[in-house]
Amino acid sequence: MAKFKIMTRLQEELDHLRESLSSMAMLVTQQLQKSVNALLDEDVDLANEVVINEKRVNAFELRIDQDCEQIFTLLNPMANDMRFVISTLKINTDMERIGDYAEGIAKLILLGNGSFDKKLIEDLGLKKMVDGVIEMMELVNKAYVEDDTKTARSIFSKDNVLDEISQQASLIGEKYIRENLDLIQQTLLLISIIRKLERVGDHITNIAEEV
Repeated sequence: MAKFKIMTRLQEELDHLRESLSSMAMLVTQQLQKSVNALLDEDVDLANEVVINEKRVNAFELRIDQDCEQIFTLLNPMANDMRFVISTLKINTDMERIGDYAEGIAKLILLGNGSFDKKLIEDLGLKKMVDGVIEMMELVNKAYVEDDTKTARSIFSKDNVLDEISQQASLIGEKYIRENLDLIQQTLLLISIIRKLERVGDHITNIAEEV
């Protein structure tokens, strides 16, 4: 009977852990979306909101780390359960880093006073890149929650698209700087945002590999 209770408690804790990380993933996805909306809508208040909400992401990471440690210490998971907890720990770290990048994007927007050339944003492919990142975030969360390895594998090719956009953006940015000296700062800030989105894609790929 005692063993049955321990196993029931373990399953409850694992289910809770899965739900917590899924909630963190949704928060991080919202942070990314808001940061880009702040750019497209020239909304510095929204960018500030992203910076402030980074504390919530950090709180999630800390709580999930503590939950994992408690499961290891009190419930002694074995085999698949132990691998699940270890993977969740790693994914938790990647999620926190994605949250950091969302905050970093918001700070770059604030540095540019929220005002960026619309044509430059379009030519750099920033909107397409953001749509790709958000789709990858939603897919990787689904893959984690449902233990769906097929969905997880589909993410790798999508990351390649982000890399291509980033490479092209560098070439386009160089041309803009040569032809529009008044857009040097904007161009450099937007290229930095694209670099951060590329790194977000790398972290999502890490999560997919863990799944």
